[in-house]
Amino acid sequence: MTGNFTDWNGNMVDIGPLYPFVGAEMLMVIVLIAIWIGWHVIQMRAESRDHEEDARLLRQGDNLHRVMQEEHTLERM
Repeated sequence: MTGNFTDWNGNMVDIGPLYPFVGAEMLMVIVLIAIWIGWHVIQMRAESRDHEEDARLLRQGDNLHRVMQEEHTLERM
């Protein structure tokens, strides 16, 4: 619980903490870093799945050849 600020002439030690969860900053930083790394892992896995799906579609039949021909056509424009 935060301190009471009705009287500004009091002793700062008597006021108490100025914000909730004082002392839990390091724990919050560790949790945040773990969430951040977890998000990156999840994102990399999702992007790898998408990439593999695109590569699989390109390997079927002559899809890769057609895509490359379209790329060369666009470069000439």
